[in-house]
Amino acid sequence: MKLRYPAVPLITHSPYFSLWSPDGVPNRQDTCHWTGKPQPMAGTIRVGKHEYGFLGKSAVPPMGTVSVQVTACSTEYVLESPEVQLTLTFTSPLLLDDLKLLARPVTYISARVASREGRDVSGPVTITLSASEAFCLDHQGQSPVNCGEVRGNGFLAATLSNAKQEPLNRSGDDVRIDWGTFYLAVESGGLIGHQETELGQTILVEKTGDSHMEVLFAAAYDEVKAIQYFGRDLDPLWKEETPSIPEILEHSFREYTDIVRHCREFERELHGRAVSPQSGDEHYSQLLQLAYRQVIAAHCICRDADGQLLFISKECFSNGCAATADVSYPSTPLFLLYAPQLVFAMARPIMRYAVSPEWKFDFAPHDAGTYPLLNGQAYGDDLDRQMPVEECGNMLLMTAAATAASNDDSFAAEHWGLLTKWAEYLRDSGLDPENQLCTDDFAGHLAHNCNLSIKAILGVAAYGLLLSRRGEKELCTQWLSAARDMAATWVDMAQNSDGTYRLAFDQAGTFSLKYNAVWDRLLGLSVFPTGTWDKELESYLKRSKPYGMPLDNRAGYTKSDWLIWAASMMDRDSFEAMVIPLWNACHDTPQRVPFTDWYDTENAWQIGFQHRSVQGGLFMRILMERGLAAR
Repeated sequence: MKLRYPAVPLITHSPYFSLWSPDGVPNRQDTCHWTGKPQPMAGTIRVGKHEYGFLGKSAVPPMGTVSVQVTACSTEYVLESPEVQLTLTFTSPLLLDDLKLLARPVTYISARVASREGRDVSGPVTITLSASEAFCLDHQGQSPVNCGEVRGNGFLAATLSNAKQEPLNRSGDDVRIDWGTFYLAVESGGLIGHQETELGQTILVEKTGDSHMEVLFAAAYDEVKAIQYFGRDLDPLWKEETPSIPEILEHSFREYTDIVRHCREFERELHGRAVSPQSGDEHYSQLLQLAYRQVIAAHCICRDADGQLLFISKECFSNGCAATADVSYPSTPLFLLYAPQLVFAMARPIMRYAVSPEWKFDFAPHDAGTYPLLNGQAYGDDLDRQMPVEECGNMLLMTAAATAASNDDSFAAEHWGLLTKWAEYLRDSGLDPENQLCTDDFAGHLAHNCNLSIKAILGVAAYGLLLSRRGEKELCTQWLSAARDMAATWVDMAQNSDGTYRLAFDQAGTFSLKYNAVWDRLLGLSVFPTGTWDKELESYLKRSKPYGMPLDNRAGYTKSDWLIWAASMMDRDSFEAMVIPLWNACHDTPQRVPFTDWYDTENAWQIGFQHRSVQGGLFMRILMERGLAAR
């Protein structure tokens, strides 16, 4: 069965440069930023004397939509008018094994025309794309906008830029970029222009040919500066290739054929890994293909003043925090699979903040700022809003996993003092956590949290694993032994009478997804006794609602990332039985927004959150099957 996408990714590069269609039909509604605010991009095709709309709202008759297909790097629409068929493909080549390509803020838009069988198409065919001033403003009409033109080798481009340039002028969640320059380009032989419309300043690009033409367009954004990092404004990583977007566009147009071929190879490889080897079931593959670009586009990539890589996440429609440890943690499976150095790059800002005079606690910070200003937490002194056990466990598990996946011990060595302090905190305070928040903070504070205790135990064991890599065998043995003692105590404290485990140690008969336990297997720790999770995992299938297993007994909602982590500990048939309700939720949800990770298991309604990087957690199963061996 084909997934009905809740929203369709079109341009996906960063929290500021991210365009979606809130409809499976591309020409029924305006395109929009991931936040849902309109950023209209429109497309029309003129066939002889007749004109049709194929993208966004327009005043001309719409083409009919034949199909839409989302793959990891591309979205392909097939549309028809009475005379021609149009294949429209958006490709954001976010290949994690090529940092230069990953960093380029360029999406290709290919339009291929073919006359329909038996139809006689007379006269020229013209394809036009336009974009409104909303691409360079927080909201339409915010400021005067300048339009420009650029001519480069192999392309022409029209540009939009706010007349009032103030890079990194503010931070926040439901905001859009209002500095820098947006580019809409067409290959050589096309035309460019601009005009004033009801949408304000609007640029357009077009090319004319016949009924068997293919035209290549591109959209790009020069954000000038990527983030502010402890008082210093940092350049985006793409400027290492060249500081000029026109030069980036020249490279992009010239390399298009090879880049698209590499994207297709990657998509086939991902599909092959995700499809069930027994049944050929594609539910899991379709979810991964949809999640892939969203996860990456919830970050920006740059380097700090010392040249170290930074991969900065934004808590999209959560609170706008930047480099959040418990948002990076669930996203890691995707990056452990393809680019473990990006896990270090996600963790680096937390380490930087944790050694600053502003951080006064013995546990790990929650975040390093509010996107795009990473100058420390807005609530750094508010202990009640911190997550002591959560963040210590996150940082230790992320570091241990990325170290194993990359076979690179340098990050752990550089931050060994912090890792040791946080491991000691977990050993001393993590088994039976005090009343505090965990990453599921929307559920409120909870004392004696069993799942949080699992994270503490495995964080202690992860530190033992890092000790082993340092050659400190005796200390490694001591820490792994401490973790196993904690695990044995945990089993006694957490048991329900039926062999499952509680939400909290003091709440008999309760339940929760024990998603943190997945690291015991993934890292090969064997901390919990054999068979510990057998009854627990069986119960998830029995407790599942129409759209999945609830997060715990307190409410009917769940989280997609945690559901997949728990399911990844099951056999393949049981895993697929857990995945299909999640697929159904994505298929049926009434909210047409980028892939939400927090929804109701009874009716598939979005509870909150969208466009978040945590959907990288959906890749846990193929990571488990491949293992953490260094690439």
